[in-house]
Amino acid sequence: MSRGDGLPKGWMASRLEDVVEIHDDLREPVNAEERANRSGPYPYYGATGQVGWIDGYLLDGQYVLLGEDGAPFLDPSKAKAYMIEGRCWVNNHAHVLRGIPKLCENRYLLHALNHADYRGFANGTTRLKLTQGAMRRLPLRIAPFLEQRRIVAKIEELFSDLDAGVAALQRAKAKLKRYRAAVLKAAVEGRLTEQWRAEHPPKETAAELLKRILKQRRCKWEQDQLAAYEKAGKKPPANWQQKYKEPTEPDDTNLPTLPEGWCWASLGQLVARSEYGTSVKCAYEAAGTPVLRIPNIAGGAISLLDMKYATQQLDLTEDDALQCGDLLMCRTNGSITLIGKAALVTNGLEEAHSFASYLLRFRFVLTKNLPGWVHLYAGSCGGRGFIESHAASSAGQHNISLSLMHGMPIPIAPLAEQEQILSCVEERVSAAQRIADQADANLKRSSRLRQTILKRAFEGKLVPQDPKNEPASALLQSIREPLSRTSESPCTKSKAHTSRER
Repeated sequence: MSRGDGLPKGWMASRLEDVVEIHDDLREPVNAEERANRSGPYPYYGATGQVGWIDGYLLDGQYVLLGEDGAPFLDPSKAKAYMIEGRCWVNNHAHVLRGIPKLCENRYLLHALNHADYRGFANGTTRLKLTQGAMRRLPLRIAPFLEQRRIVAKIEELFSDLDAGVAALQRAKAKLKRYRAAVLKAAVEGRLTEQWRAEHPPKETAAELLKRILKQRRCKWEQDQLAAYEKAGKKPPANWQQKYKEPTEPDDTNLPTLPEGWCWASLGQLVARSEYGTSVKCAYEAAGTPVLRIPNIAGGAISLLDMKYATQQLDLTEDDALQCGDLLMCRTNGSITLIGKAALVTNGLEEAHSFASYLLRFRFVLTKNLPGWVHLYAGSCGGRGFIESHAASSAGQHNISLSLMHGMPIPIAPLAEQEQILSCVEERVSAAQRIADQADANLKRSSRLRQTILKRAFEGKLVPQDPKNEPASALLQSIREPLSRTSESPCTKSKAHTSRER
């Protein structure tokens, strides 16, 4: 039953410094170079958990560490505090706390800190920081000591059930990821359409299709050259057609055997034009042409949710602007897994859009099926294997170039089979994505449920209360009385029990 001040009977409102020992003087910073050159048997902790191992130890026992800085203070679902036990080293990015014995149980303190509202306490201009002074004033609701233990037991029982559910959801997501990879692999190897292919002999083989593409590719180049000469008011010089450069054929050494009617082609043979994006500076508040960047490539599609705009006029022609069927690909990133991440422009953009220099644009000779087919292969294990094994690396960045990608081997199926495969993949991958989306929704729900459990716990509604339990205020008074006779306060009492090794 709650009192008029909102506290259950026997509970008390307190500041953190009244119920814990603060051991921040036991922290010591260790720089990255020293940490990299040392290894030892003792864990080394920072603001959000273990960050390494180190020789020697500073602490020995059970403590609650509370992060001193970082974004978790803004997100109720993120843990701010965690428990450590045994010998370890703690740097100066985590406050070191321990509940006063028989007044504040350590695990109760842990959950209370992960439920606390840090607004107004964690502050900063460039990054959030919880100073010791602000932390001392942090309000906590303290239950009778025996009730704390019942609360902790119930919280951890419920959290254990949630953890099992979360683990099952994570395993399901991992299986879905493997399933998607398997579908893509079977698709580009022709195994997805084995029966369909036997029942639908191609009217045009892939080799014949490639020959037609190459003919159209040259024809398009010649048309563009004639248009350029006309625009400049010049006549084409003699033998101008001989300036055409035939695209590089794929290196088929060690390439797997393809189904009957398929063939290998290079990406360069399939594209009519390709280029790097603009290096013009962009900004959210600018009024120029919208420019797609790496954040606008999401889940294989174009996202217009985080747009920046050119700060100077780009004067795009209709042909220069992005068009339906264009394939954009990430060409540089610090993560090798993000190199070659691609998105297909599948819908006409209402206004002319350009793209940034960290992206490559490929426009295909044939705009039906072929862009989607190449996009499919680029995301398969075969495409990823080529990109990741051939990417250049320098200063922590990985890069792919147009010349490299032009030489990328692509398995080509007849057009009708490409269409069938794309349809099958879309159906299967979409079904898997719906399951993954539901798993993500349940993971978010589990995070909210954790906060609901903590909210009920610190409202005194999670476990039954026992009127026989000694009130928290009486416990605090019984601790303060002997301390007052020695002029020693709970939060500054001896920080012994800590061994040090060098």
